[in-house]
Amino acid sequence: MADTFQLEIVTPEKKLVDTAATEVQIPGKNGYLGILPGHAPLITELAVGEITFHAGAEQQRLAVAWGFAEVLPDKVTILAETAERPAEIDVERARKAKERAEQRLASGDPNVDVERSLDALAKAETRLEVAGSKK
Repeated sequence: MADTFQLEIVTPEKKLVDTAATEVQIPGKNGYLGILPGHAPLITELAVGEITFHAGAEQQRLAVAWGFAEVLPDKVTILAETAERPAEIDVERARKAKERAEQRLASGDPNVDVERSLDALAKAETRLEVAGSKK
């Protein structure tokens, strides 16, 4: 069995990752999935969350929101609606988005789209976490 698999992470705008990896964790719709070389084939829907993967000796992180992942024994392809490296995240913008989502959820306004507000909150919190700024 191989020690690595090919990992590709693609958004509609660009290919973010194309590397040999030894492990990846992805936010599946029903929870996180850990993938190692030789994993059984599967296709899963992505949720909002953090992708972590090991390429060589270093661990890398990405904030991701929605999409799909195809897992094969020797390749993992992630098609994400959005994905950002820590350096690409605008922390101030993410903080403001988090505050807006929290205000909408706390408002008690019956016209607030709660599901959309919860998604916005999760995305902002993930972006802050990946950027290394939890506040």
